[in-house]
Amino acid sequence: MISDSLNNSARYEQIHPLFKQAFDYIKRADFTQVLSGKIELVPGKLTVIIADIVGKEISMATLETHNKFIDIQMPILGTETIGWKPAAKLNHISAPYSEENDITFYSDASAGHTTLTVGDFAIYFPEDGHAPGIGSGSIRKVIVKISVD
Repeated sequence: MISDSLNNSARYEQIHPLFKQAFDYIKRADFTQVLSGKIELVPGKLTVIIADIVGKEISMATLETHNKFIDIQMPILGTETIGWKPAAKLNHISAPYSEENDITFYSDASAGHTTLTVGDFAIYFPEDGHAPGIGSGSIRKVIVKISVD
């Protein structure tokens, strides 16, 4: 897991060939004009999801992992806290892996939490269990799904 300011995104662009394209899109998009939903930048490889959610209590946040995609998550309105725990230490599957949605859910408790404000991002790799959506009130966020291949 990586958490930083969007101002420092260039530090991470060499980690994956599509990170630069993802961060460039995030930096230039006017999210006040973009509707909620999915935008395929590179079909099957790089997808941007704009989500409008209502924040939930820590106790209601569920850890999840992905096998095929890396997530870059960033609030664009509101503050979001995301729980984290290494996938290797997740022991209690609450919903088995869905190939279609590339997700496994767990009932384990998070080991720690990261609070993101507008301008902050977090990157979650397949090795990172993460529990998004913690907060209060309305949160608008960007989730970038990047294929590990």
